[in-house]
Amino acid sequence: AGSPKKSMIVVSEFIGCSPSLSGAIRVNPWNVDAVADAMNLAIKMPEAEKQMRHEKHFKFVSSHDVAYWARSFDQDLQRACGDHFQKRCWGIGFGLGFRVVTLGPHFRKLSVEHIVSAYRTTSSRLILLDYDGTMMPQASEYKSPSDEVISVLNSLCGDPRNVVFVVSGRGKDSLSRWFRPVEKLGIAAEHGYFTRWSKDAPWETCFSCPDSDWKEMAEPVMRLYTETTDGSSIEHKESALVWHHQDADPDFGSCQAKELLDHLENVLANEPVVVKRGQHIVEVKPQGISKGKVVEDLISTMSRRGKPVDFVLCVGDDRSDEDMFESIMSSVNNPALPSIAEVFACTVGKKPSKAKYYLDDPTDVIKMLQGLASASIRPPKPASLLVSFEG
Repeated sequence: AGSPKKSMIVVSEFIGCSPSLSGAIRVNPWNVDAVADAMNLAIKMPEAEKQMRHEKHFKFVSSHDVAYWARSFDQDLQRACGDHFQKRCWGIGFGLGFRVVTLGPHFRKLSVEHIVSAYRTTSSRLILLDYDGTMMPQASEYKSPSDEVISVLNSLCGDPRNVVFVVSGRGKDSLSRWFRPVEKLGIAAEHGYFTRWSKDAPWETCFSCPDSDWKEMAEPVMRLYTETTDGSSIEHKESALVWHHQDADPDFGSCQAKELLDHLENVLANEPVVVKRGQHIVEVKPQGISKGKVVEDLISTMSRRGKPVDFVLCVGDDRSDEDMFESIMSSVNNPALPSIAEVFACTVGKKPSKAKYYLDDPTDVIKMLQGLASASIRPPKPASLLVSFEG
C-alpha cells in the first residue's frame, strides 16, 4: 500500500466551493502577502494535520460529486416553486416603493355580507381590534378616536352577546382617556401587559414584579439613535421602551431602525426581553408579552365563565397583530377548548399575512364594524311569517 495522501488546499475565499471545504486555507487572491503566508502555512503544517484535512476533503468530494449537486439544485428549485402556481402575485406601491408580493390562494377581501351573516347566527362573540392603523390611520395627526369610532364601539358593546377588546401597544393611560365614553369596552394595553374587561373593572397585569434593569441598558442606545435621527423619539411605557421614527425621513429612519434593532439585540442578548420592529417603531419589552397571549387568555377565560366563544373577529395591521392571528388558529385547533364556529382573522392592507382576510384601510374597517353594529340593533327577520285568520 502506498503512503497516505496528505495534500493541502489553498483556495480563494471568493469561489463557490470555499465554504464547503472546511479544511482548506482560505485567502483573498488579490492579497499577495496573504497568499504567500497561506502557502507557507500549508507547507509547514504538521503531517498528521495535513493527512486529517486531506481525508476530510476526499470524503466530502467523493460524496458530493456533480450528480449530487445537480440533484441538490433541482430539489431546491422544486421546493421554491412547489406552490408557485397556487399563489397569486400582486404589485403594490409606486416608484421606488413598488414591490411584488405573493398571497395565498384563500387570502381574500372580507365581505361585509359574509361576516354579518355569520355574526347573526352566533351568540358568544369575541371582537378584538387593534387601534393605530386599524381604527385610526397611521398618518393621522389626531390620535384620539373619532366620534364615529366611539359610536360604533358603543353599539357593539351594547350587545350582551359581544365581548369587545381594543388590543393595542399604547399605554393604558391614553387608552383609558380616549375610550372613557365606551363603558363596556375591554382594553389590553401595552400588547397585553395591562388588561381590563370594562371601564369599571380593575387593571390586571401579567407580571407581578417585572425586572426593568434592562431599561438602563437599552435607553442610552436608543438615545444615541434619537440624537442622530431627526424626527425620532423615545416613548417610555411601564413595561417597554419604544423608539419611534414615523416623523423622520422614511429611508433614513428605516435604515436607522434596522441598525438599532441589531444593536439592541446584541446589547440585550442575555436579558429577559425581546426586541421587535413594528410600523415605524423599534420596541423592547419583557419576554412573554404579546397580543397573541391576550387572545389565548380571553378565549380561555370566556370558556371558564361558561360562555365558550363561537365567533371571533380579529383585525390588525402590523407585525404584532400577526401574533393574534396565529393564536386564533392555535385556539381553533386546540382540542382542550370548544371548537370556534366562525373565525375571521383580518389584516388591514393587501399584504402577506397569517390572516385569511384583508380590508383595504381603516375606513373599510369602520364600515364593516358598522355593519355588525346594525345587525345587533336590528335582529334578523323570521324566514316566514304565518298569519292566522281563525275567528
